[in-house]
Amino acid sequence: MPGKSLKSIVESLIFVHDHPLSLDRLALILEEYERADIRIALEDLMEDYAHSDRGIVLVQVSGGYQLRTRPEHADYIRRLNKTKGVKFSQSSLETLAIVAYRQPVTRAEIEYLRGVDSGGVLKSLMEKKLLKILGKKDVPGKPLIYGTSREFLELFDLKDLSSLPTLKEIQELAPPDPFADQPALPLAEEPPGA
Repeated sequence: MPGKSLKSIVESLIFVHDHPLSLDRLALILEEYERADIRIALEDLMEDYAHSDRGIVLVQVSGGYQLRTRPEHADYIRRLNKTKGVKFSQSSLETLAIVAYRQPVTRAEIEYLRGVDSGGVLKSLMEKKLLKILGKKDVPGKPLIYGTSREFLELFDLKDLSSLPTLKEIQELAPPDPFADQPALPLAEEPPGA
């Protein structure tokens, strides 16, 4: 069992780092400690934060661990920063969803699914560092292949891509179709002499 000193060291490292710290990175930094002890220290810290009345929690996100404010305090933090949060256009959300669920994906594949040009949206998402170029597809023209970035995982508070909701989970969140139980309307009869 790791001593209190390891737990406080791990907490300090996570606190000062501006991106999630992975267990692998912590093990490299803390080479004098066993990896299993570092994992136990992380689990203990997560438990401590989860069951305390602190304004921050330790979460596993984007392949690492990060201290974050509690979601229920978001309104107060917005007041401090005077921001309204991140807003995405419908086209940006569509494009992000396509890339997240179908990656690696080319611009042509995105445009085929959306039915419209997506160059501007892709550029915008790349500038926000939510998407990255994974390489080039080995087909004529060698189009770029897009995928989501670590910043995407951080922004949407995802541990990894397997944390994305499934289609069934998304459908359960959608409001029920008010017309689902109505019978189909009969087709109008053609007027005589038509």
